[in-house]
Amino acid sequence: MQFGRIAAGIGVTDIERALAFYVGVLGMAKTFENGTPVGFVILERGPAELHLTRVERHVVAEHNVAHLMVDDARALHDQLVAGGTRIVKALRDADYGMRGFVFADPDGNLIDVGQNL
Repeated sequence: MQFGRIAAGIGVTDIERALAFYVGVLGMAKTFENGTPVGFVILERGPAELHLTRVERHVVAEHNVAHLMVDDARALHDQLVAGGTRIVKALRDADYGMRGFVFADPDGNLIDVGQNL
C-alpha cells in the first residue's frame, strides 16, 4: 500500500490575515480556495503544503500543529523575525542533530522548524 500526500490542517479565525502571513511573510503560494466567503485554502511552497480552514472559535493548541523541514533554519528564522513573527522557542542546535525553532502564526498556532545538520 502506498500513501499519497498528507498536509497539516490549521485552523485560523481570519483567512485574509492568515494569507497575509503565510503568503506575505512565509512566502507560500495560494493554490486553491473554496467557499463564499472563503473558508478553506491550500498553500504550497515547493513540496510543503498547508491547508487553512476558517474556524469561528479557534482554540490554540498547546502542541506544535505542523513540522516544517527546511535546508536553512537560520535563514527562515531571520526572515520571520524581520516580518515581526513571534518566535516561541529560540533557534538552537539540538544534540540529536537538528537546528530548529518554533514560531507562532497570527492565530497562535505553533509551527516547529527543523534542519538536519
